[in-house]
Amino acid sequence: MNVDAEEAFEAVVDEVVKTAPRIADGFADGRTYEGDENPSGHEVLGADLHANRLLKECITDLEGVGGFASEEEEGVVDCGDGVGVAVDPLDGSSNLVTNNPAGVILGVYDAPLPSPGEGLVGAGYVLFGPLTTAVVADGDGVVEYVVETERGEEGAEGVRVDERELTLPEPTVYGFGGGRENWTDGFAGFADEVEHELKLRYGGSMVGDVNQVLHKGGIFAYPALRERPQGKLRTLFEGAPMAYIIETAGGGSSDGEGSLLEREPDGVHDRTPVYLGNETVIERLEEEV
Repeated sequence: MNVDAEEAFEAVVDEVVKTAPRIADGFADGRTYEGDENPSGHEVLGADLHANRLLKECITDLEGVGGFASEEEEGVVDCGDGVGVAVDPLDGSSNLVTNNPAGVILGVYDAPLPSPGEGLVGAGYVLFGPLTTAVVADGDGVVEYVVETERGEEGAEGVRVDERELTLPEPTVYGFGGGRENWTDGFAGFADEVEHELKLRYGGSMVGDVNQVLHKGGIFAYPALRERPQGKLRTLFEGAPMAYIIETAGGGSSDGEGSLLEREPDGVHDRTPVYLGNETVIERLEEEV
């Protein structure tokens, strides 16, 4: 990792944290669908568009950022020279309708986008729950912060407090998406074993469900499905950044065959099966699926 990439990563994290309260301010009025689909094929809430506008504006203005990719953008926005930033502006936005957790996922790549996860210099997420927290992973480890809101003449800004280092504990929880009726026989068999060993924790937003695994140990999966072998989640915005965080915390990741960080995306909106958790559980998963 070169110094410029490190500095750019820290600048991106700072901007995302600062912007978090303004993203949350858009939740109350943004819980209705706009009638359109984004380039990833998902219905769009007003809150999705609000979050994307804010993040696109603040990140593309940063010195050292060369490209910006988002779930809500068709392609990569050229910003000049520098790192590539990929974001899911509001992961789990459908949870706003039922007032459940959602968040922002980001990955910063020292390579042109789309890039494999091996090009990541850092990744993180903001989780909007009972508290707003930010989890940041770089070459030095994984740190969680509480995000407090400061309101001044220029509006609301998030600030990081209460720093805590995180490593993956022994497995205790699991969360699997996609619906059992859509799972392959191999994954269904693996799931049957896990259900007798771990406690179910699944809330319907990747950022919230991976956060459970990061704090409690276990496995999160949105697997390959019978009619959708590539799964649902996007490599660039979701799979690779979350894999970077979990692997940095001492865990493992897989697309069913190998580390998600090694997966080469074939486009900005490329999808992948996602399996994240303790290395021992991921190794079992790969043997059975």
